[in-house]
Amino acid sequence: MGVNLRALVPEKAVKIVSLKDLAGKAIAFDAYNALYQFLSIIRGPDGRPLMDSSGRVTSHLSGLFYRTVNLIELGIKPIYVFDGKPPALKEAEIKRGWR
Repeated sequence: MGVNLRALVPEKAVKIVSLKDLAGKAIAFDAYNALYQFLSIIRGPDGRPLMDSSGRVTSHLSGLFYRTVNLIELGIKPIYVFDGKPPALKEAEIKRGWR
């Protein structure tokens, strides 16, 4: 997902920044992409997603918590944006994985 904006930005305007350069700033993140990322990569030793004692998947909560803590420790104010309807494939995964 995402949009290729490279052609709109002059090469000389591109500046690489580190996370430390963003201290004191509020940064918006696509919440669905972040949650989907955590659901797909955070796994237990047996390869299954992390779950609570009732068998509910919690990988996304763990990932969101630790990412948020790390950003706040760097002085970054994360804002998670839930905007619009996700694409069909992502929507199917959301419905399948979050229930």
